Amino acid sequence: MDVLVVGAGQAGLASAYHLRSSGLDFAVLDADAAPGGAWQHRWPTLRMATVHGIFDLPGMHFTPPSPDEPAAEAVPAYFAAYESEFGIDVQRPVAVTAVRNAGDGGLLVETDKGTWTTRALINATGTWTRPFVPYYPGQETFHGRQLHTAHYRGPAEFAGKRVVVVGGGTSAVQLLIEIADVAATTTWVTRRPPVFRDGPFTPDYGREVVAKVEARVRAGLPPGSIASATELAWTPQLLEARERGLLRRRPMFDRIIPDGVQWRDGTAQHVDVILWCTGFRPALDHLAPLRLRGPRGGIVVDGTRVVADPRIHLVGYGPSASTVGANRAGRAAVRELRALLAAPAPA
Repeated sequence: MDVLVVGAGQAGLASAYHLRSSGLDFAVLDADAAPGGAWQHRWPTLRMATVHGIFDLPGMHFTPPSPDEPAAEAVPAYFAAYESEFGIDVQRPVAVTAVRNAGDGGLLVETDKGTWTTRALINATGTWTRPFVPYYPGQETFHGRQLHTAHYRGPAEFAGKRVVVVGGGTSAVQLLIEIADVAATTTWVTRRPPVFRDGPFTPDYGREVVAKVEARVRAGLPPGSIASATELAWTPQLLEARERGLLRRRPMFDRIIPDGVQWRDGTAQHVDVILWCTGFRPALDHLAPLRLRGPRGGIVVDGTRVVADPRIHLVGYGPSASTVGANRAGRAAVRELRALLAAPAPA
């Protein structure tokens, strides 16, 4: 292949769309058994009315379904129709395990279905397979249940439980509100006071959020997520939750004890469940053999191009980790790779 795309979520499909007319030979590998990227794994109670906006993939409009339709059904159906409409032949399920340098200047892409060779690679693996749970002292002693957003399947299993929800993002608040209807008690804790936004989410504000994430990536730091840099919007759902007293946030606890959590001042609270809504990390372990990370822990990219290795483009990483950002990044990555692969080899 000239270019191998790893991942068939929004970023991977957007990249494949632009590769179709690039004149480059390419293939798309995806670890999931069906279309839909991470959306097919979202919790069943996540409805289209409460998801962040879904931006159209290039060349095909996303017709908004019923607000009550589960996001885990609506978005994968759109992705499947998109693959069919544009003849994007995604090889699945194919899990990439390692990417290595080949002796001829190309890349060896090792998978559970054999090894591929390619001149360049667009990595679009997202973050869903890398849920992040921070460590707190005593965590291993907890007698109750601990789970991450990625493993949440709905509020029914929390009926009658004392639940602490950890995290200051939109997902944390949404799950807190759902669980509060059935749980015995809910407690919301965050490391920093949450910031609520009264005004609309304008394009200028969106660019400001992306710029914050981009600055980290350019500095060689691990990227923060777009979601973590975005303030919480006062939706009707959140306004109602505030009236019910559900948004009374407490600071982060200091340690975990066998039957609950404890703060620095010695105050403790008995809980049955700790729900970690603490985000995700980029799924990049398969790129480790290329040694792309810098001394500050991140991979330095210019746009989508890895500065240390211009054969590698990270789409859906850092500032492009949003539906609109992934579309633009896919187009930019293909444009740069066409130029790179057309250039004569150095003498």
